Amino acid sequence: MALEHALLVSLRERAASGSELTRRFDKSFGYFWSATHQQIYRTLARMEADGWLTSTVVPQQGKPDTKVYDVSPVGEKILAAWLTEPPATTPLRSDLAVKLRGASFADDRAGVLDMARGQRAEHEARAAAYRQMLARQFPHPEDLPDADLDRYLVLRAGVRVEEGWIGFLDEYLSTHERRAAGVRAKEA
Repeated sequence: MALEHALLVSLRERAASGSELTRRFDKSFGYFWSATHQQIYRTLARMEADGWLTSTVVPQQGKPDTKVYDVSPVGEKILAAWLTEPPATTPLRSDLAVKLRGASFADDRAGVLDMARGQRAEHEARAAAYRQMLARQFPHPEDLPDADLDRYLVLRAGVRVEEGWIGFLDEYLSTHERRAAGVRAKEA
């Protein structure tokens, strides 16, 4: 996925200034698609130059004027076409998975296990944050209109991904803990 498409989706939900879009990315889109503020502003300028977006300058008191972006008819067509294209199948790309695969080469197995415990805690925290968002933003998912239902289901997918990592890390850690306990028992 290109950043352009993520921005088109966000702007189809609601027109926004560049600063508002960066906040949205920090609070929602950023959980599954990351971009720096500089990338967002550069991409908005290019999309406007390419005719995908329109903008309106909004005067502000005591601050510089701001540009509010919206999706143009050209951008709407581009987004509609992109939404029906099959996504590229992206293989798992994870530093954590590579580290755990190579853990037997570490000088400090306990340090690797501590790192894995820390990663598990991060995934648990992210899953909890997603669950909080679900409860706060979608208390009655059965009554949601289509656009909100789509956002709800993507957020549910985020919970499931985090739960998958938590389950994997639980298995990894408990397997190594049982093995270490067995080695200690044989040595005693």
